[in-house]
Amino acid sequence: MSKSGRVPGWGGGAHRFYSVVVFIVLASLDNVAIGLVPPLYKPIAAELGVPDAAIGAVTAATFLVTAIAAVVWAYAGDHTDRKPLLLVGTLIWAGGMAATGLARNYPALFAAQMLASVGLGAVASVGFSVVSDLISPRHRGLVMSFWGLSQGVGTLAGTLMGGLLGAANWRRPFLTLAVVGLVATVAYLATFDIRRGQSEPELAAMVASGEEYEYRISRADLPVILGRRTNLWLIFQGLTAQAAFGSLVWLPVLFQTRAQAQGYSLDTAIKVGSVFATLFQLGGVLSIVGGLVGDRWQRRTLRGRAMVASVGILAALPFYLVLFFVPMRLHVPDGAGSGSIIGSVLHSVVTEPTVGLSFLAAMLAIALTSANSPNWFALIADVNPPEHRGTVYSLGNLVNGVGRAGGNWLVGVAARGLSGAFPPPLNYAVGLAMFQLFFIPTGIMYWLASRTSPRDIVAVRDLLAARGAQEELAAGGPARLSRDHRSTGT
Repeated sequence: MSKSGRVPGWGGGAHRFYSVVVFIVLASLDNVAIGLVPPLYKPIAAELGVPDAAIGAVTAATFLVTAIAAVVWAYAGDHTDRKPLLLVGTLIWAGGMAATGLARNYPALFAAQMLASVGLGAVASVGFSVVSDLISPRHRGLVMSFWGLSQGVGTLAGTLMGGLLGAANWRRPFLTLAVVGLVATVAYLATFDIRRGQSEPELAAMVASGEEYEYRISRADLPVILGRRTNLWLIFQGLTAQAAFGSLVWLPVLFQTRAQAQGYSLDTAIKVGSVFATLFQLGGVLSIVGGLVGDRWQRRTLRGRAMVASVGILAALPFYLVLFFVPMRLHVPDGAGSGSIIGSVLHSVVTEPTVGLSFLAAMLAIALTSANSPNWFALIADVNPPEHRGTVYSLGNLVNGVGRAGGNWLVGVAARGLSGAFPPPLNYAVGLAMFQLFFIPTGIMYWLASRTSPRDIVAVRDLLAARGAQEELAAGGPARLSRDHRSTGT
């Protein structure tokens, strides 16, 4: 192993903090990009002369292509230098956003979104691998809650940005985000290249001595990855979880149709739908609580993280049903500007009981399900060595993408099929409610992961301890790694 030289001051506390902030911002921007389209289905479809479902298919394809591309990006990131990959990926998705804003027909729009999707795959998968190397196991749930929260905030920002900035001109938000992407690329150039495995207690002595963790993924590792039972549960739970989560991109449409059913114009209804959908997903902020609880339970039992995710997912189901079926009475001035509409919506939360009840149900539902995200991220890092994490994350993300694309697409199909028996907006409410039932098998798979994760976590700790000791001996230094690292929650 070779000693790693450093420029004085490079990699210090302030530089590392800056790097983490940039990574989190990048993680949020890719979700902004995905969240832009759903609030604008109707105006985009009208201008390009295609059905709303055709634009919905673009979003579904975006989820899928992003997930497939992430596997390729992640494998490359686990095998080589990660920083150039993130830089190229960011430039690609920014170019795709610009091309979307300039598209004049449906094929051009579709191609532009697919180009953006290829770049977006790099940000999530390679970025996760980098950030996981910066976090100690003891605080993984908390820090990963910020990583997951940034993605949720990005989705909300995309929904709000699309609905408000794009209500009068749907192209504007895409061109704006392309510029933001270029700014993020410049900011990324100054980030610190985080070393693999630097946060692992079992490798602490090796890292402190300046040695590099040089293990890299190979094709022979893939059977090993899939042989870890916890990985299988973590990967496949995404198929059902994301079918439910993917359906929620239709929340703005549900609220739009509610507004239209009460006589509001399309322009106002789009703004109302976007504001309500954004407001009602603020419960995602409480993913920080889910991460903290997961960290605390994990220190008591190695089943802790998976148990927290399982309980949260299953407990959220009834609150989603309340959210979809409570009839909201809107008091918003038709034709008003964005600021006036936002003010009216916020006022209605405390003055209109139906809106207040919907808000409470939404907060509880999103807060409970958001416990899934930080504990999923943390478990992937816990049960896999550093050189496998990006690939495992991307495999999970691939399955997530399939489930999310299916949920996104099939809710639209279900809403159209149900419209004969249930007029809008009830058809959307029934369709969304049906898809939340997918949370039941998701909760069961997390419970199964809680049974297998202790064995897999201990196996990874033993592996890293052995490697750390071996490298210390090879470098001529003392192997001072404590066996306690392999049997405690630290």
